[in-house]
Amino acid sequence: MVGLSSCSLSARIKRADRRYEIGEYYAAADQYKQIYGKVPSKNKPLRAHVAFHQGECYRILNNSRAAMCYKNAIRYQYPDSIVYLRYAQVLQYQGKYKDAEKQYDIYLQTYPKDYVALAGKYSCRQAETWKKQPSRYKITPAKEFNAKRCSNMTPVFVGEDGDALIFTSNRVERTKGKNSKQKTQHGSSVTGAPLFNIYTARKNAAGKWEEIELCEGLIGEGSEEVSEGQEEEGVGFQKQTSKAEAGVACLTADGKTMYFTYSKPINGKDLGAKIYMSNRASGEWGEAQEVKFFSDSSITVGHPTLNALGDTMYFVSDAPGGYGGKDIYMAISNGSEWDDIRNMGPQVNTADDELFPYIREDGRLYFSSKGHPGYGGLDLFYAEHSSDTTWAVFNMGAPFNSTGDDFGICFMMDKEEGFFSSNRGQKRGYDLIYSFVLPELEFIVEGIVTDHNGEHVTDAILRLVGNDGTNVKTQIRRDGTYRLKLNKDTRYAMLVAARGYLNTTHRLTTEGLADSHTYTQDFTLSLVSKPVKMSNIFFKFGSWELTPDSEDGLSKLVQLLNDNPNITIELAAHTDMVGNNQANQELSMKRAKSVVEYLIKHGIEQARLTPVGYGEEKPVVVDEALRKQHPFLPKEQVLDEAFISTLTKEQQEICNSLNRRTEFRVLKTTYNLY
Repeated sequence: MVGLSSCSLSARIKRADRRYEIGEYYAAADQYKQIYGKVPSKNKPLRAHVAFHQGECYRILNNSRAAMCYKNAIRYQYPDSIVYLRYAQVLQYQGKYKDAEKQYDIYLQTYPKDYVALAGKYSCRQAETWKKQPSRYKITPAKEFNAKRCSNMTPVFVGEDGDALIFTSNRVERTKGKNSKQKTQHGSSVTGAPLFNIYTARKNAAGKWEEIELCEGLIGEGSEEVSEGQEEEGVGFQKQTSKAEAGVACLTADGKTMYFTYSKPINGKDLGAKIYMSNRASGEWGEAQEVKFFSDSSITVGHPTLNALGDTMYFVSDAPGGYGGKDIYMAISNGSEWDDIRNMGPQVNTADDELFPYIREDGRLYFSSKGHPGYGGLDLFYAEHSSDTTWAVFNMGAPFNSTGDDFGICFMMDKEEGFFSSNRGQKRGYDLIYSFVLPELEFIVEGIVTDHNGEHVTDAILRLVGNDGTNVKTQIRRDGTYRLKLNKDTRYAMLVAARGYLNTTHRLTTEGLADSHTYTQDFTLSLVSKPVKMSNIFFKFGSWELTPDSEDGLSKLVQLLNDNPNITIELAAHTDMVGNNQANQELSMKRAKSVVEYLIKHGIEQARLTPVGYGEEKPVVVDEALRKQHPFLPKEQVLDEAFISTLTKEQQEICNSLNRRTEFRVLKTTYNLY
């Protein structure tokens, strides 16, 4: 009985291996799962074999159980170090970057120059940094195309106006009519999921995508019908493996010819995918014909895409002589067939899979890869010619790429918008279509113009001058606000002027900004007819020496004098009532002179400046702004000694601090005019 059991187990493993070899990963994984527990734990080589191949099936199917299978294969000493590479890849796919890096290191001990492993290790170290540096593209699920509990992917625009689309889906079809029935959805022994077909969608007059329709006739095989509820999702999938399916497609510019990926097992054997073409006449697709690229019929080809002229096709193949896995190829049309077939080379292709090519009008090639540095799983990349024969490859980054599979991108003509596919965040691994758009960069400056009492200056004029030739003059709104649009990479000067007020300016730039930005710039205008208190002017206690904290306030005064070159001012310093009046006057005069000396050192002509020390002779008169700030102060109250002596010690200190101030007032507005 032991011998029979051993023979039976060996036969079952051979059957599972056979299914694995012909690519029936879903069916093979189920068989390996049933076999693994029956292999004696003492038989380490056999256990390792089953665990590794089960892991390979799950990895290809994006099943999270792959990690445990590889771990078991390592535990039972699987002899090929490839197990560490595969284990690292699935850990990276799960976002477990530190654990993945350790497995890459083990694999690199045997193959220190392996590009895929080096790229994977580098990615694990950089992934968290990359995630924090997303591009400006905005993505959202394209709900209009994503049917529930199925995969929807690889959208492509039809024609030049962007109002029609084809895509691939394995949604369950229903017959039309009052007594609608659900069509039997045959399953794939490769994935275990319902088979894929090609669908179309069009925009209506309102710009909304209309009802999705199946491209009838491409596969050319009928479907058995059953009443709704008669068949549960997934039942019988492994038994019904003889049905065909259509996948990634593209169309010629006129929309009359479709090239698409087609797979149909013959006599129970999966011969791999092929590219077929079909012509449309009178709204119907004709019988599809295979497009020949290689004489060897066992070579898999798929994922076709055309350049703008329609004379060059890019596709995917596992043809011998490639760089490993599936590579991207190109072929040139001679009018009747495709020839001059070329591998896209080692800059694009790696030892792992490169899939889902898409070519834009400008010649930029987009594709997905597991071999180049990325976030995990399939990542979206683009390649540009760095010379006539070589390409430079770039990861598209977040938000396009995630730890899931991201692939199948398309653009609406030359616009930075379109669709792509991803299974990110999908527990059951469903692929969904996402839309993307690159928002236009917007730079804004906005703010409010007031006087020193906080009142709106409604008759102010703002002038905006840019080094790109911009020269805008605008009236401030009635509520004192303004809002202006700025251009990219431009330096601006802003000038605000109003009758009876001093001019004030500000400079800003949009140079080097990678994201939209709104500047908030408020302006406070000073009345020509009233003294203006200078905030942030500080002296050391009992001294006329300016402190470093005064730099900001003094710089603003220099700017104001430069903005108003025809004014002269009196620069006045005041003290509080504490101390001897004569001593206070002397101190205040020295403080005023200290400010004047600073201004002269910073380019202001001495003839425009008159220093005065008032000591405690001119106490503050409370205005509305001070009353709001300190409610215990009556409006128009003079903060003299008689009033201050009636207050609490805390209130007295507030009043003394208000009296200790530096002010300026305009003496003339005609300096150097005559």
